[in-house]
Amino acid sequence: MSDIALSPGAAPVAIPVREILPWAIFGGLLLLLAIYFIGAEEGATSLIRGMYVHEFVHDGRHLLGFPCH
Repeated sequence: MSDIALSPGAAPVAIPVREILPWAIFGGLLLLLAIYFIGAEEGATSLIRGMYVHEFVHDGRHLLGFPCH
């Protein structure tokens, strides 16, 4: 067995909320955009013509429980 000495001076570093908040908002907006394209990009609410987006995210729709046909 080896003797391993742990440093007792290791303390967690606090990250200010002001540094996290812009990234959290950006990630939230990307998440909302992804949910829109997976869940609602079809029919009357469609932003892109045709069924290209629907077919691209088709399996994801079923995985997340969105009905599509």
